Amino acid sequence: MNLNLSGTINVFKLLLKPSLCLPHATVSTFNEIPGPVDKAFVNQGKHVDIRAVVLDKDDCFAYPDTNEVYPAYVERFQQLRKEYPGGRLLIVSNTAGATSYDRDGRLAKELEKATGVSVLAHRVKKPGCGDEIMAHFKAHPEAGVTHPSQIAIVGDRLMTDMMLTNMMGSWGLWIRDGVKPLNEKSLFSKLEQRLGPFLMARGYQPPCPRSPFE
Repeated sequence: MNLNLSGTINVFKLLLKPSLCLPHATVSTFNEIPGPVDKAFVNQGKHVDIRAVVLDKDDCFAYPDTNEVYPAYVERFQQLRKEYPGGRLLIVSNTAGATSYDRDGRLAKELEKATGVSVLAHRVKKPGCGDEIMAHFKAHPEAGVTHPSQIAIVGDRLMTDMMLTNMMGSWGLWIRDGVKPLNEKSLFSKLEQRLGPFLMARGYQPPCPRSPFE
């Protein structure tokens, strides 16, 4: 069983601030991620300087519980690797690399071999692993990341990926439909498909990341 204590605890923050789970931009599938990713946020009214991209795995670029890029997304995935080379692309999953689930790191190693992209080994699951993500980029200065606002987080889940984004102060790109058909998604995923539009229709907006100069 893949329990997520971080998700359970942090979801209560949404009662006080529902906008924490909202994305700054939305696309239907992984193939629609613009290149460079900065283009997804051009309508935010401020300069966006994306230096690194953090990718979720399941139902983002891979079918859930598999460790390879979904065939229809291979070309876009390889383009993204070229756009963000030298450690500027990082996979953060609540399965592969999550040490409470992937205890021996086998899934992370398989995913790294299949994708050619580093997989973060993290103790705390999303949405609570922001410090571990920043520690990774601090240890890899070649990525050029010095502030959370220089990171875009791409994922299919509002209450993990997008909440992580806003708790960090990064930019969030929601993969709304993903790989798995809606009728096969989990109850939580189906709920989020309604929650996001519901909140935005009522005027809620995600927190705007602050630049290093603000």
